[in-house]
Amino acid sequence: MNPPEDAYTFVRERESSARTYANAVPRVLERGRLTRIHDTDGNSYLDCLTVAGTLALGHNHPVVTARVREYLDSGQMQQALDFTTPAKHAFLRTLYRHLPPGFAATAKVQFCGPSGADAAEAAVKLFKSATGRRTVLTFHGAYHGMTAGALSLTGNLRAKERVASLMPDVHFLPYPYAYRCPFGLGEPQGSTVGLHYIERVLTDPESGITRPAAVIVEAVQGEGGVVPAPVEWLRGLRAITAALDVPLVVDEIQSGVGRTGTMFAFEAAGIEPDAILMSKAVGGGFPLSLVLYHERYDGWLPGSHAGTFRGNQLGMVAGAATLDVIEAEGLVAAAATKGALLGDLLKDLAHRHPEIGEVRGRGLMWGLEIVDPQGRPDALGSLPADGARTTALKRRCLENGLLTESGGRHGAVLRLLPPLTITEEEITELADRLEKSFD
Repeated sequence: MNPPEDAYTFVRERESSARTYANAVPRVLERGRLTRIHDTDGNSYLDCLTVAGTLALGHNHPVVTARVREYLDSGQMQQALDFTTPAKHAFLRTLYRHLPPGFAATAKVQFCGPSGADAAEAAVKLFKSATGRRTVLTFHGAYHGMTAGALSLTGNLRAKERVASLMPDVHFLPYPYAYRCPFGLGEPQGSTVGLHYIERVLTDPESGITRPAAVIVEAVQGEGGVVPAPVEWLRGLRAITAALDVPLVVDEIQSGVGRTGTMFAFEAAGIEPDAILMSKAVGGGFPLSLVLYHERYDGWLPGSHAGTFRGNQLGMVAGAATLDVIEAEGLVAAAATKGALLGDLLKDLAHRHPEIGEVRGRGLMWGLEIVDPQGRPDALGSLPADGARTTALKRRCLENGLLTESGGRHGAVLRLLPPLTITEEEITELADRLEKSFD
């Protein structure tokens, strides 16, 4: 049954002013099949948002939907707190098979509430409890969620300005960002100086920052503007934290499950963190969130972290099905191959459009930083970010059948997160529609 003609207006007028994505998409989205979605007016779109990277296989993948239908028809539990169930057993066996072997050998798991933010909250509690320390270090441009503790770890100031009494003892470190290097040096010098600064903060008895319970980082910042950390920087960060006995937590909530051309984004650097945060794609489109961590930190008492919906059986069934498809169809390696094609097409586009300041990404996670081509460049030659131009571009993308999102500083990065199942023909179509949106 189709919704009434005023469905969008009805929802908009009753939903809180905190809503975001819908503000840029004045449509009633109805159906989806892999890379394509359709609205109630019959318009079709290539989905390059996939629910902020949640739908690794796109919409209604037949294997996932069949597994979920079979499970629903079986009469098994749909929610189960933290009880052991066949669905949990199958999911964990599948998940651990996809973890880096060294990490998997010693990894414990904590199922969290349904959002990725709760995984960040759980990790903070875990490592504060395990180390007896109170400080947490995070990075400029970070995004770890919108609950109070996770928001404290997030760089975006707009979301924080009206919120009093955020979690104390959180300190922000510079993240390597070649186009807007915090030290004005560019790469690789910026990474070298950044690592030196981090080491000094952690070792200087006059730094004003006590030894942290954890350092939390994204190997590729997503909401912060699709900024991949150089592999040498990640290796250096791991070496510093390991030498100083500081747990390293890697947030893979958006970048994990094959998104960047490796199962986890940090694997490109060949490092092993102390903990991994997972949500989004790991639930196969259903809410699921978890922390994986080294068993040496497993000092929690029963009930130290809980949540009614941490036993979401449908998320476990869909998540296991998603991981099975990714493995059977070789979609991690395919994401690297398709990502190289998409990256080349986007860089070709940048040569023709000076309002694209930089193209960056990895696998099927890409961002175009939109700038004012007439603006004054900084010392590195980088042009001013242009959020208004990005918003207009995003609107034209929608009109041309392309669903995208923006993020980064000043909202000036057009973000592309197509499903891992996107075909090469659809990637070419994506680039064509994007080119049309610049005209």
